[in-house]
Parts: sequence; C-alpha cells; structure tokens
Amino acid sequence: MQHYTKPVKEFVEEHTTGVAVVLVTGVGLLVLRRWLAGGVCRSKARLDGKTVLITGANTGIGKETAVDMAKRGARVILACRDMDRANRAADEVRTRSGNGNVIVKMLDLASLQSVRALAKDVEQTEERLDILINNAGIMMCPQWKTEDGFEMQFGVNHLGHFLLTNLLLDLLKKSAPSRVVSVSSLAHDTGKIHFDDINLEENYDPLISYRQSKLANVLFTRELALRLKGTGVTTYTLHPGVINTELGRHFFPSLPLWKRLLFMPLFFFVKTPWQGAQTTIYCAVNESLQDSSGLYYSDCAVKEAAPQGRDDAAARRLWDLSASMVGLA
Repeated sequence: MQHYTKPVKEFVEEHTTGVAVVLVTGVGLLVLRRWLAGGVCRSKARLDGKTVLITGANTGIGKETAVDMAKRGARVILACRDMDRANRAADEVRTRSGNGNVIVKMLDLASLQSVRALAKDVEQTEERLDILINNAGIMMCPQWKTEDGFEMQFGVNHLGHFLLTNLLLDLLKKSAPSRVVSVSSLAHDTGKIHFDDINLEENYDPLISYRQSKLANVLFTRELALRLKGTGVTTYTLHPGVINTELGRHFFPSLPLWKRLLFMPLFFFVKTPWQGAQTTIYCAVNESLQDSSGLYYSDCAVKEAAPQGRDDAAARRLWDLSASMVGLA
C-alpha cells in the first residue's frame, strides 16, 4: 500500500485544481441526484385490518407500493394482466414485507369485460376495500386498440380505471374513510382532451395520446372528489417523477440511436422505483390528507395542476363521455 502512497500524493499535488474539480463535480452530481429523487413518505400509519388493491403491481412503482402497504399490515391485492409475473411479484412482496396476506387477481385494463369481472370478484370475496390505487399504465405505444375498440393509452390509463373505480365505489363507501389514488404524470401539463376525436383516429401521435390520458386522470380525480363529497371517500392524483421502470419500454426503443445515446447519461438522475412510489404511498396513507380530496401531488406535497387540469366543465364533460363509452349508467 505504501508503495502507491507517494505517487498518488505527488499526482494530487501536481494536479490539485483538477482533482478538486473532479471531487466537487462528483459531490455536486450526487447532491443533484438526491434532490431529484424527491420527497419520502414519513408516515408511520398502520393498515392492519385494511385492504388495498393496486393495479399493475407486478413491477415498478406498483410493486414497491405493494411492499410498503404490506409492511404496514394491509391485505394487499395485486390486480395484474400477466398472472405468472404477478404471482412471482406476490412472492417477492410477501418475502420483503413479512406479510403473507398478499393475493393476486386477474385484471386486463384493455378489456372492459375483465374490469367488470374483477370488480364482481372483489365485491363477492372482499368484506372491505380501504385504498384503491390506480397505478397500471401504458406509455407511448403504437396505435393499438383495446378489446373494445378504444385507443390503447386512453383505454388503459383512463377508461379502465374509470370503470373499475365506479364499480367499486359501494365497497369503498362501505369501508369509509377510504381513498382512491390515481397515478398521473407531469405530462398532463401539455395535455388536451380531444373531445371531437377521443381515440385520435384522425392523427394519432403516441405522445399526444399519452398526455391526453394523463390529463384525463387529473380531471377524473377532480370530478370524482365532487361526486363523493360527504361519503368519506377521498381522491388523489399524482406525478411520481421520472422513473427507471418498464413503462418506457415503447418509448426508448423507438428513438433514433443518436437520441438514445444522448438520453443514456440522464438515467443516472432518474428515480428508482422505490423513490418513484413515495408520492403514491404518501397519498394512500398520510394522515394529514384525510380532509383533502381531488388535488394533485408531486414529491409528497400538494402541487397546482395545469390550468386544463382544473377545468371543472371539462371534467364533467369527460366524465359523461367516459361513462357513455364504458356503458356506465
């Protein structure tokens, strides 16, 4: 060891400025990364005797949310499309949380029949539902259609959750105080609801579609809060942050090689799934939010949604359109 001490010392003395710059830059990058990681939910709330249903909980922030809910003592239902992956995720959640009360149920949000089947199953087999977390989503996929003919991103990210939530409202009311948490995105800031072409058949663009679906999440939460006033069921929507999960599986490969190379260094700064789950967990359990409803959150704090996300007339119009599309009276 001493053999290398002198050369290292001499190198540092000869390149003091360069070494200082490297150290300061390194520390700065680590501080920046920590800052970008956002807030952490500090609530110690227990969920013993309570039931939580999470859609898309077999991976990413959904799975991390499930682990947290299970650690708090909740009965956790993973509602997923891929049952093999869901069962593997359930095993992991049980192991990491030490809670064996974790079950899997089938849910394909691209099928209204599947959504109705899950809701019926939950109503018949569960005595209560305290927290519904609408987490599953799809991002910037090609121009695909759901089983019922809807544009895929709007159908999965909004319509499927819209129907599921409405079908489970009686159970949520019965279990009040209860909560509905919907994962949206900062992308809603530049979103627009294309009421005259809701499926974007005239001019499909994956990003425009994604933005529309995320704005729909915000408007749905706002309108749902008004309709549930006085029932003991409160609603929340949130931006989880930029996270390294499978959600971007359609986005990254579609980029030209040069853009992918430019994006690669940025992965150092994106959130981990655990970090990305913190605001969802905050909205689900934080005691200070029990008297709030219909608001938008980011980094474990309330934030003001974009102006189009606070448009009550658009929220009502979207509700009526959505109800008609999914066949909800």
